[in-house]
Amino acid sequence: MLKFSYLAMLLFTICGSFWLELVLKIRVLKRIKRVLLSIIPIAIPFITWDAYAVSHHHWSFDPKQILGIYGPFKIPLEEFLFFLIVPIAAIMTIEGVRSVKKHWPVGDER
Repeated sequence: MLKFSYLAMLLFTICGSFWLELVLKIRVLKRIKRVLLSIIPIAIPFITWDAYAVSHHHWSFDPKQILGIYGPFKIPLEEFLFFLIVPIAAIMTIEGVRSVKKHWPVGDER
């Protein structure tokens, strides 16, 4: 069960924010292209940083707490998912707040 620890944290993050999509109808996932265009340019440097840190033994991932599926640069699948799920959850949270606090324009909507 310990090998699902990182995945459980990601699932907790999904449960904490993704319900906003259904309940408040914030429509973040309907604009997934826009979401990915805002996340990917930021995720790339962080994944690069992860790859550097892992390759130089600055940090590592506990093999007991991950699935053992690795992507490029010997980074675990859960870490790649982290850089996708957490920013989407953050975007959903801000959109949820915006939907409750009417007339709160941000970004390119001013």
